[in-house]
Amino acid sequence: MALAPLSGNRDMVIASRRATAIMAASVLLVGTVLLSAFVASGGDSVGPPRDDTGRPAQDTADLLLSARMKGADDAPVTVLEVSDFQCPYCRDFWQDVLPVLERDYIDTGKIRFVFLNLPLPTAHPNAPAAHEFAMCAAMQDRFWPVHDLLFEHQASWARLDDPSSYFYRLAGLAGLDLTALQACFAAGTVRQLIQEEVQLNVRSGLRSTPSFVIEGGLLIGAQPIEVWRPILDSLVSVRTTPDT
Repeated sequence: MALAPLSGNRDMVIASRRATAIMAASVLLVGTVLLSAFVASGGDSVGPPRDDTGRPAQDTADLLLSARMKGADDAPVTVLEVSDFQCPYCRDFWQDVLPVLERDYIDTGKIRFVFLNLPLPTAHPNAPAAHEFAMCAAMQDRFWPVHDLLFEHQASWARLDDPSSYFYRLAGLAGLDLTALQACFAAGTVRQLIQEEVQLNVRSGLRSTPSFVIEGGLLIGAQPIEVWRPILDSLVSVRTTPDT
């Protein structure tokens, strides 16, 4: 299967370049005192700082992006996953394909993998709350454990009238600071960041999940690993072969 071109999507190209720049500093960002301050501030903090327009401070937005990345900062290929935590096909990708990508491509330094938010509330009414939960977990550098728990237990929370209590149970399993988590929910900052990310994805023509932007190309759906391998192997080979 060939990748479809992601044409006419200037916003996504800009976002991808910006993400690449941030990825280069992701290891440093994840370990900064800034993150520790968010987690350890307790009752004195109501969430991430905002600038004078009321928008989330840029360092917070950058921090939350870095927390959703896997892989080496100098990996030759970048994969952006556009996903919905309540989407059953996204769960299929998480269960069947992502572990193989991690073993063969992410852990070996061939690709960087970035999760982007696209909750689809019309089809999945609990998805917005799940994404907010995961992004608040990212504030504590626990995005990926919560990401895995949300997909693992999707059938248990997806049909609940109010999944918040269940999410707090998962937060305990993920080792989150529950006071900081509650403060993050109350602040609403990550909710705004998610909405902005959704708008960017939609403007870029990404309206279904899962979708994958791979070096400017588009792969739609939970494709099997047999589809992924020739795409990634070809891109990695092109980007690692010295010019002659």
